[in-house]
Amino acid sequence: MATNKTYLRASDLPENIPLFPLSGAILLPGGQLPLNIFEPRYLAMFDDAMRGERIIGIVQPASGGEAAPGETPALRPVGAAGRITQLSETGDGRYFAVLSGIARFRLVTELDSSTPYRQARVDYEGFSEDFTPEETVPASQRDTLNLIAFDLAQALKLDIARKDIEAMPDFDMISVFAMIGPFNPAEKQALLEAQDLDARADLLLALAEIALSRVTNAARPLQ
Repeated sequence: MATNKTYLRASDLPENIPLFPLSGAILLPGGQLPLNIFEPRYLAMFDDAMRGERIIGIVQPASGGEAAPGETPALRPVGAAGRITQLSETGDGRYFAVLSGIARFRLVTELDSSTPYRQARVDYEGFSEDFTPEETVPASQRDTLNLIAFDLAQALKLDIARKDIEAMPDFDMISVFAMIGPFNPAEKQALLEAQDLDARADLLLALAEIALSRVTNAARPLQ
């Protein structure tokens, strides 16, 4: 992940950040999350972020579903902070943005704010490994990951060749497939909260097998 600012420790990040609640979406340290921004409150959030630290927190609603208009849903306790590394105007009032994941956080308290979007005080101290992450997993584990990731890509109808998956660094490949895999919100949250790269890789393998079974069963015609 290349950014114009280096984050080496928790104190390098602001403790008060805007929150972007998204069900079924996670941002992992080192990962990249593309976003299509069209709601006025989130357009305002990105405008404000670009004038400041460029940091936005991605967090899932606790219910696992999208909130109805006017509702303020409870949030899951762990999210991740990302830096806006791409932002472009679409010409029709939307932004296309990319957030690059930096570190996970735990919600401390939501802030009273006059902004149309939510803000919170967060704590990164429990996730110090995000600033100096493990980069590799054992070769045998990687071989299995390559197979399951290719099966996932096929199930998702993604145009990714097996050789391209195999060429990805361990850390990047695990982040990519954890973020794009056909997992439900609770499973995505478990991947986000995994203690380290090995734990996330083990969980990704287990969840991918379940997800592939779901996809296969859904595609099988009724007899």
